Amino acid sequence: MKTEILKLLRESGDYISGQELCSLFGVSRTAVWKVINQLKEEGYGIEAVQNKGYRLRLNPDVLSYSELKSRIRNNWAGSEIYYYEETGSTNIDAKRLGEEGAAHGTIVVADKQNAGRGRRGRAWQSPAGKDIYFTILLRPSFKPDKASGLTLVMALSVAQAVERKCSLKAGIKWPNDVVLNGKKICGILTEMNMETDYIQHVVIGVGINVNLDEMPEEISQTATSILRERGEKTARAELLQEVLVRFEENYGMYEKELDLSYMLEEYNSYLVNVGKQVKVLDPKGEFEGIARGINASGELLIETPDGKVAEVYAGEVSVRGMYGYV
Repeated sequence: MKTEILKLLRESGDYISGQELCSLFGVSRTAVWKVINQLKEEGYGIEAVQNKGYRLRLNPDVLSYSELKSRIRNNWAGSEIYYYEETGSTNIDAKRLGEEGAAHGTIVVADKQNAGRGRRGRAWQSPAGKDIYFTILLRPSFKPDKASGLTLVMALSVAQAVERKCSLKAGIKWPNDVVLNGKKICGILTEMNMETDYIQHVVIGVGINVNLDEMPEEISQTATSILRERGEKTARAELLQEVLVRFEENYGMYEKELDLSYMLEEYNSYLVNVGKQVKVLDPKGEFEGIARGINASGELLIETPDGKVAEVYAGEVSVRGMYGYV
């Protein structure tokens, strides 16, 4: 009932009488009053006026099950929500749920992670009350060799959402980082459970620096947050919902086309590596060249000094900017 009352208050924009709420949910005024008090304790500014009812006056940056459930209206992305105030890793939680049969589109969201990981096992700092940490569980119908493109689909979705909700020009550092002004705000970690020729499930973990205001000096050289770039706080649940809206749309196209041709032009417009000198850290041998964008398979195209174009696969190598993070 709490989720439904919160949704009604947000969508109304005006007063809703206590009697109306009682009638809608078939409960007593005392039960409604208790729910209103719970929402107030969570930080919602709810005004109560005699003979008028209740009105949502202040919608704070609350990340909770009720807040997410009252916002997410997608067909499948976020259809089931598991929310934790603190967990080790949302990816680990999502993989467990995948083994237990959780549905396609299930999301795991945490206010804090104490064992977050990035690509190649790197630690990911995850303080409470500041940022977005979530994982989406997928059960694709396509073959395992197409799963690598999902990281790029999510990166585009995050960049689109940040641009739309925060009015900031985001960029993508291939393959799994989203940046603002050349500094990282988002990391993406995709993991797959598969058999020989089919996918059991895929989990895509996303960490977005949203309202992080302080960073160690060594980290601030290459990372930032939306708050630091925008100068004001962003409602995390609202941004997360926009990411899911964009991802559901982009995933649908990827599943239909089985490549990135539909988003190639737009993705390359976000790609901060394009036209820049980069170093490819390939186990078979490092080399340098100029990034020319991605192809429909999601490989980064590198023009080498001899004029040839190398196709770089994300799972095998890392790409570093020659003169900085990007």
